[in-house]
Amino acid sequence: MLLRIFSLYLQQTIKPMPRNKRQRKVISPPRFKGFKPYGCSKNKQSPVELLYEEYEAIKLADYKLMNHQEASILMGISRATFARIYEKARRKIAHALVETREITTNTGNSYSDKTWFLCQLCHSRFTIPQKIKEHKCPLCQSNTIENIL
Repeated sequence: MLLRIFSLYLQQTIKPMPRNKRQRKVISPPRFKGFKPYGCSKNKQSPVELLYEEYEAIKLADYKLMNHQEASILMGISRATFARIYEKARRKIAHALVETREITTNTGNSYSDKTWFLCQLCHSRFTIPQKIKEHKCPLCQSNTIENIL
């Protein structure tokens, strides 16, 4: 009896730790920081946050018309994980459209093979090869650049 009470106590107090999330590969970050609804009254609702890996899943499956297996290999994750990310992204976008909420982007748990920069003056997105030590915008030669991924 005492052993049973102790085992029930342990089950309630000791919770298993979740596995660490594996980083998802993003080929290129989104070209926007967010979207706002147009032509509706301003609402005070919080924006819907779309992660870079969710954006990448939408881009690969719906824009580039890849099947889930091909896209999951490209992102370095399992097909089932890709399907979950894709479904979550679709639900977030639908939620934002129906409730006229703003969509903002966030890096989330993603990485890229290249370092991406954004110029603050001309808003161009670019990568800089490792051979080049000086970080300037290739279009306007500005030094006001921001690391985005």
